[in-house]
Amino acid sequence: MLLRDFILTARSSLAELYGQEEAVSLVSVLCGEVLGVSSYAHVLAPETVVPDDRLPLLESSLSRLVSGEPLQYVLGHAEFCGRRFNVSPSVLIPRPETELMCRMILTELLPLCGLSSPSVMDLCTGSGCIAWTLSLSLPDASVTGMDISDEALQVASSQPFSGNAPSFFKGDLLRLSDFASLGKFDVIVSNPPYVKDSERALMRKNVLDFEPGLALFVPDDNPLVFYDAVASFSVEHLAPGGFGIVEINEALGKETADVFRSAGFGNVSVREDLSGKPRYVVFLK
Repeated sequence: MLLRDFILTARSSLAELYGQEEAVSLVSVLCGEVLGVSSYAHVLAPETVVPDDRLPLLESSLSRLVSGEPLQYVLGHAEFCGRRFNVSPSVLIPRPETELMCRMILTELLPLCGLSSPSVMDLCTGSGCIAWTLSLSLPDASVTGMDISDEALQVASSQPFSGNAPSFFKGDLLRLSDFASLGKFDVIVSNPPYVKDSERALMRKNVLDFEPGLALFVPDDNPLVFYDAVASFSVEHLAPGGFGIVEINEALGKETADVFRSAGFGNVSVREDLSGKPRYVVFLK
């Protein structure tokens, strides 16, 4: 099969689900990953043939994309803060909003609190993208990640990096007795589930049908359940002079901040993401 024919067919197959512009991007990335060709290879060399030994993988990958499966799961990896992380349907795909949270920690909050070699707890670590990013960026830091999912912990602990590796353990954030033996941490960070069940209808198929609901959804009648737990955890385990930061539902900024104010934390603030939406709550102790 000619590469140009595959590309035309693939773009057409994906356009209805993703739109023409995104379909072009997806096909370009797929061909680059599977075949090692540039996005213009079919234009510069129109007679380029897809190798017979790569065609089955290319076609099966396209079928998965057409079904709505996210490209990151098809490829098995996602980019985050300049590194390539392994991902699977057991973990959320890392997003730019979470990258910004890591940058805020590294460039603003750590210097603000005078912390150069902090102890860090990442609650609901998922793929471990936050824990690994902080640990590799802070060679003298001690970083720990917690999750309730065995599958997620397997992904987090098997990321392909060397250097200052985080440690990971299993725990249920809603059962604080799981953490009774833990000490204090200078930094507590979390991107917990925060999408209300009623917001499912607003989500795209590739998220709703493929990303783990355990890491996404909370009941409408108790949408702040995990922030209550993070606040309770932080009361016991955030060291004096330390800080916490959580990613939040943009519709619940004030309410989420009030959870931490009510728990007794000072300098609680709501921060915006790059789109100007309330996306993070920062609290100091």
